[in-house]
Amino acid sequence: MRERAVSGHPDSPGRTPGATLPSVTEREDTAKESTEARPAPSGPGDDTAASLGDYRATFYAARVAMAVLNRDGLVLAANPAFGELVGTDPAELVAATAADLTDLGADPRGWTAYREVLCGRSDRMRCTRRLKHPEGHSVWVEVTVEPLTPEPLSGEERMLLSVADISDRHDLLARLRHLQMHDPVTRLPNRALFFERLAAALETASFAPSGTGRIGLCYLDLDGFKAVNDTLGHRVGDRLLSAVAQRLTRCAEAAEDRGPGRGGYLVARLGGDEFALLVEDSTGTDQLAELAQSVLDALQRPFDLAGQRLSVSASIGVVERTATGTTATGLMQAADTTLYWAKEDGKARWTLFDPERNAHRMTRQALSSTLRPAVDRGEFTLEYQPLVGLGDGRAQGVEALVRWRHPQFGTLSPNRFIALAEENGAIVELGRWVLERACYQARAWQLAHPGEPLFVSVNVAVRQVWDSDLVADVAGILAETGLPPELLQLELTESAVMGSAGRPLQALQALSDMGVRIAIDDFGTGYSNLAYLSRLPVSVLKLDGSFVRGFRSQEHPNPADEMIVEALVALAHRLGLTVTAECVESAEQAERLRRIGCDTGQGWLYSRPVAPDRVEALLDAGRHTGA
Repeated sequence: MRERAVSGHPDSPGRTPGATLPSVTEREDTAKESTEARPAPSGPGDDTAASLGDYRATFYAARVAMAVLNRDGLVLAANPAFGELVGTDPAELVAATAADLTDLGADPRGWTAYREVLCGRSDRMRCTRRLKHPEGHSVWVEVTVEPLTPEPLSGEERMLLSVADISDRHDLLARLRHLQMHDPVTRLPNRALFFERLAAALETASFAPSGTGRIGLCYLDLDGFKAVNDTLGHRVGDRLLSAVAQRLTRCAEAAEDRGPGRGGYLVARLGGDEFALLVEDSTGTDQLAELAQSVLDALQRPFDLAGQRLSVSASIGVVERTATGTTATGLMQAADTTLYWAKEDGKARWTLFDPERNAHRMTRQALSSTLRPAVDRGEFTLEYQPLVGLGDGRAQGVEALVRWRHPQFGTLSPNRFIALAEENGAIVELGRWVLERACYQARAWQLAHPGEPLFVSVNVAVRQVWDSDLVADVAGILAETGLPPELLQLELTESAVMGSAGRPLQALQALSDMGVRIAIDDFGTGYSNLAYLSRLPVSVLKLDGSFVRGFRSQEHPNPADEMIVEALVALAHRLGLTVTAECVESAEQAERLRRIGCDTGQGWLYSRPVAPDRVEALLDAGRHTGA
């Protein structure tokens, strides 16, 4: 609040109790009249006159500073306590402007409330002000203005202004607020005060004509702080937090010294091992990046705590943006996301908020949260890509590839949502749906072309093996659809199959015993264990497309890729396995793979993934071309 200086002599003449309160019609000379005893009133109205005398005596004897005002806010009379407060003889205050004496114009809201009372539109106003006492110190006062009964003789309306010294109460409340708004361990502002300051800073930066109109935030937490508490105890942990707070404060002070006028800094502990450095009126990302790096450098120096020498690091999320349109919640969400990126990227670093990366994260979250309902709503569909024999060019099967027809993001390929489905468990329900639809479609093709049956290949995630009874699901679907087991192929990634033991291996073996073919997808990119390969119930190896890309042309072959593929094909054949090459895009690639001995090929040379109703025509065309 503003502090008003009031000049004048602190001493003021006292008044005898029982002195008469001047009426509004009396002038300054009347206010200075002697207060000697007067004859007792007599006749009609004597009780009223005595009552008025009592009120005037109380007014002048009161220890609370009071003044009577007219409708214009001018002083008609002031008691000795009021004169002492402002350091002026009460008689000299007559006709003075009360708002100037008590600083009622300090803020627009208080001034409006005061004018409402003077105009008769409100019955009372109360506010708190900080005034300068004549002796030099400041006092906190509570100012109250309310109407009095009209003056008996003239009928003029009057106001009573009272000013109560609340300095002791204000100081107590200030101490209580400080305890409430500060962390007892680090003595830094706590979460409540931080958000209060953040809201005020956003409002000021958005509407104040001066300043940069921007705001910055470094949001950090200590890497591995829990281990300190768990191994050394919470007392050492609290000492570490206090020491970290001191270094953060010094970093903020040094930043202010380096760039005076660049905005205020606030260091706060938000809870646990989380801290925030708020920069008001920031000048750009460079300023925040400089501050974040100084914090990292400061925290890398070891801490000596009661004989314990500790080294810690921190991860920091940095956000800097214009204040207009920014909310406290939005700023903290961005900072929290960026802090997560810093930890995800390796910890002990600062990371700047990236709107594009955040948009990707938000999209990812939106997809993850709607995966399960999307299965029930029928938003998924299957496309099929032929698996063609390299020897005769005839289609032997198709791979079922799931697509998500998302109402907001359009048609999505598996690489946009399969990993999410595996993370949140929706892959079990989705995988069961894909398996069922693919088997129904394969059975329909078998019935339409009984002489040339096509097998269908379906991708299976490891989580489907762990979180569901895959063997029972496959057996039930085959029985329901009537599809022979030999016309179903299940594809698992190399990293999922290699090293399988326990339940996964048992499931693979049971499926193989059932007659279902097992294929290792993307072979050659994982952790190949060729010795273990011979003990797995695997029928097919699907070579990753990265090997086939070295076969692009006869003029610029990649001998290493060709030698690797040739060795893998020979090894697979020795083990009784067939080999499928992925990503075949040209006739030259197909011919070279055929010469090496690869069994089947899959890729855009034959067809992109298509809807079921286009598969038969594409396969017929492929047969004629291959023949």
